Amino acid sequence: MMIWTEVDRTAIRSVVEAQLQAFQQDDAEAAFEFASPGIQELFRTPTNFLQMVRQSYQPVYRPRSVMFEELTLLQDLPTQPVLLLSPDGDPVRALYLMENRTTGSWRITGCYLLPVNERSTY
Repeated sequence: MMIWTEVDRTAIRSVVEAQLQAFQQDDAEAAFEFASPGIQELFRTPTNFLQMVRQSYQPVYRPRSVMFEELTLLQDLPTQPVLLLSPDGDPVRALYLMENRTTGSWRITGCYLLPVNERSTY
């Protein structure tokens, strides 16, 4: 089991919180900054990225509530599970896969949405 420092845990949570806040404000540029270079390359522009999130990740784009869970490991990457209440009131767990940049900063390299009753699958 991987052990992360409190600094890592805090930095990872801060990145996810900041991106969620950027989505709340429809700040595509800020939200895009927290994505890994691979995600940025895939979507090319902040506008494309925000449009994808709006269309496919409504619980992330406009959560009614947000609750951070214990950092875990998924696909050999530190993963921040976040319990969200979707705009429709459905509980959803977002799994944020994180990447540590050579600069020491953390970036989001993927996000999977799971129904809450599938917790045991990660």
